[in-house]
Amino acid sequence: MALAPLLYDALGGGLPLRLEMYDGSTAGPSDAFATIRIRSERGLARFLSRPGELGIVRGYVSGDVDIEGDLFTMLEVGASIDLSLRSVRLSPALELIKQTGLGVFRSPPPPPEEAHLRGGLHTRARDKDAISHHYNVSNDFYRLVLGPTMVYSCAVWTSTHDTLEQAQFAKLDLVCRKLNLSAGMRLLDVGCGWGSMVMHAAQHYGVDAVGITLSEEQADLARRRVADAGLADRVDIRVQDYRDVNDGPFDAISSIGMFEHVGRKRMEEYIRDLYALLPDQGRLLNHAISRPGYPQGDHLLGRAKALTRRLATAVGSDVTSRVESDLIQRYVFPDGELHEVGVLVSMLQENGFEVRHLESLREHYDLTLRCWVANLEANWESAVSLVGEGRARVWRLYMAASAVNFALGGVQIQQVLAVKSTGGRSGMPLRTDF
Repeated sequence: MALAPLLYDALGGGLPLRLEMYDGSTAGPSDAFATIRIRSERGLARFLSRPGELGIVRGYVSGDVDIEGDLFTMLEVGASIDLSLRSVRLSPALELIKQTGLGVFRSPPPPPEEAHLRGGLHTRARDKDAISHHYNVSNDFYRLVLGPTMVYSCAVWTSTHDTLEQAQFAKLDLVCRKLNLSAGMRLLDVGCGWGSMVMHAAQHYGVDAVGITLSEEQADLARRRVADAGLADRVDIRVQDYRDVNDGPFDAISSIGMFEHVGRKRMEEYIRDLYALLPDQGRLLNHAISRPGYPQGDHLLGRAKALTRRLATAVGSDVTSRVESDLIQRYVFPDGELHEVGVLVSMLQENGFEVRHLESLREHYDLTLRCWVANLEANWESAVSLVGEGRARVWRLYMAASAVNFALGGVQIQQVLAVKSTGGRSGMPLRTDF
């Protein structure tokens, strides 16, 4: 008996997706916007032995499962589809097992791209390994995806007609204005990536800047970029943990896309360490992804989810959030943690900072991620030659799932501006118009 109709019916039938199986059978609407192709018995085993998000992710990353068609729409529609065991219809599921044998429930080994970290959570050594897993991939690969700006964080768009390069310039400039940078000031950029923020601040605002990263590959390229721009006398790139910076004070600190790696248990330490590096009236700009708050009356559920899933996304069981969380924890940002922005604001205030401005950029990250996916797809063969097909598949799926999750509100991103206000003297203007 054909396998695709059995699996389709076992999953509840009526799915707005098309299934194609390795036995040549198909099921689902012929005009579906996307097709899931299970290419081998091993692909079916990945799907059935780990039903739901993890099986799909492992199948796609390994190449045992293909997704063809409109990936963004598939993920959006997938938000309402339950692919877990609780949705399975018993009769067609039993017939499927009869046709394939119990071997399809034997889980194949995970793809080699899956992270396996050791040591205590958020220790210096493990944090370095987690960062290296993500960033020590290939600088040339990141250049294909990110474009010439080499900025790996949410851009700021004045209109959808902006180019990615224009939007990233606008983001870097916005951070500089919020920090009130001017010539002669000293800036620390925590998690400096390939040096774009410190270079922008030195070139356009005349600051002396220090950028720190845990990635050797990032630092090597950042130093070359700094030297090529003639900024070596004003920009210092270091491989250094923020906990080890001891040459303050800095007039201002930027932290862009790094806070997600800190972890709840280290959050207060992170804030206190940065506070100690600033003078009175010094400013901190924290740019970070966050999760939304849980609905009223659901606080116990929220705490339980936070304990069991360090990378919480949205409340509920939508496929997009679950695919993103399993995918990101195992393949993209191991040990990453998201927090509701109010937790950050409260902790900043409890540790001496005065929060002066908060801006949400959620829709901006959707636009940014779609540009990165387009860049990757347009340069697919080159990307595969640089990092292998499995890694390229990880990045395509994670960026598309993240874009959809930002669009649906499952995750958020905010810039929080805080000042080291002493004795009520903040140094801030009466009104802030950035």
